[in-house]
Amino acid sequence: MDDWQRWEHRVQCAAHPAVYRLLRAVAARGPVVRVPRVGVLVSDARLAREVLMDTDAYTKTGPGAAAQLWTPILGPRVLINMDGEEHAALRRRLAGLFTPAHVAGVCERVLAAPLARMTQRLAAGEESDLVEVVREGAGAVIRELVGLTDAADHFAEASAVVSTVRLWRTSLTGRQADRARAALARLNQAAVVAYRAGDESTVPGRLRSLGLDEAETRGAVGMFLLTGTETLVSFVPRLVALVHDTGRGPDRITDALVEEALRITSPTPVMLRSAAREGRIGGVRVAVGERVVVATLLCLQALGPFDPDGTPDAGAGAGTTHARRLWFGAGPHFCLGMPLAMAEIRAVVDALRPFPDLVVTDRRPARGVLIPSYARLTVRAA
Repeated sequence: MDDWQRWEHRVQCAAHPAVYRLLRAVAARGPVVRVPRVGVLVSDARLAREVLMDTDAYTKTGPGAAAQLWTPILGPRVLINMDGEEHAALRRRLAGLFTPAHVAGVCERVLAAPLARMTQRLAAGEESDLVEVVREGAGAVIRELVGLTDAADHFAEASAVVSTVRLWRTSLTGRQADRARAALARLNQAAVVAYRAGDESTVPGRLRSLGLDEAETRGAVGMFLLTGTETLVSFVPRLVALVHDTGRGPDRITDALVEEALRITSPTPVMLRSAAREGRIGGVRVAVGERVVVATLLCLQALGPFDPDGTPDAGAGAGTTHARRLWFGAGPHFCLGMPLAMAEIRAVVDALRPFPDLVVTDRRPARGVLIPSYARLTVRAA
């Protein structure tokens, strides 16, 4: 096992020690396998894309799907738990906040200070913890978008909410939902102020102008707070670790390499759907109401090992038709925040480019988290 494989394996096992090993063992039995208490596991990229594209047959709102886990926490109208025309209409109205030009401007303005502090430390020969840097920067960007004015670290609160969600659960207990709602309420205090002020440069102000009430807006803002930080904190340190473990420096990170690293790490390792009608996936019968677990990570890793020298159109990596950006989803639910994520990734990579001899000096996988990640990854310019 190569260094990059060994560390990625440790990251996955630290987050989900039993489930990760179980899913890999089950996936070895075939591209579609029924797993008791989990659902129908799909680990083939072509079949996964078919499931995600067919929103009539496989929904986010049925038993065991994403809505059943998130609605008790966020409320009923927050993209992540909506389907159909209502989902499409809200998505169209929010799209202006996530155009490449808008998010690039936000990232350039908000990330300047934390990235400057990082590069100053590296230039002075000091160590810098990339997990801490990305957490601070991503948190600041989300606070800017949703109208939070204080500089408090909301990552711990968001993690407390996300940690209640687990693959093997089809719903939350009353106590789990209460705990998550309490944490989210603390996060949403400033968002309520922004909503009442009606500032349309923020997500709460825009939602108010779209006709959402205060409760619905709190849920939507909660979704951005929960999903807009952890995926970046997961991916960027793992990207740098992959580059280091394959004998490269940040100056050699291309857009194609970023896409390949996204394939191999898949910051959204699993996507949940519910069968709205009886059918078959890859020859396996699926009953109405049965949960379908799209194991994105396994689908994408099955296409081949990490290939840092590949191109988007070569080999079995990120350029294959079925795998192309599958980590962001497919069809109507393709990640609305994708331009924001890519802008933040590019900003960090650009800040690291002047240090081609960057080395990883220490790292520790995070335990008990929903999205596999490093708890610490320190780097130094050799």
